[in-house]
Amino acid sequence: MKTIHKFRLEPGKEPTTLTLKEGYRVVRSEYIVPHKAVYLWVEQPLNVTTPTLERQFRVAYSGEPVPDSFEYLDTALDPFGPEAYHVFAIPAGEEELFNTAPDGASNDAFSRQNWQHTAIS
Repeated sequence: MKTIHKFRLEPGKEPTTLTLKEGYRVVRSEYIVPHKAVYLWVEQPLNVTTPTLERQFRVAYSGEPVPDSFEYLDTALDPFGPEAYHVFAIPAGEEELFNTAPDGASNDAFSRQNWQHTAIS
């Protein structure tokens, strides 16, 4: 059996980390106006023995550069505004690019603990 869960993604330079079941598949993204947020729907197996893995996703605005290795997944549009939000998957193995700030710099407002995944349904 399988199911589809909904996850909130945060736009910005920091990626959102999701814990997903091996064999997952992204099926949709959408900008939800009342929440003013981008959501990602992910199909994944229901079998409890299926291993989990952490994957990172990045939401970029139109015109904002992202590394060539990022995999484009979908675009979520704000139907009442000019914004388009482009969802990218960060390839496994490149997550460490976001784990430390260069030259000891810190940005507490965007610390990784503030970007935990939440399954909505």
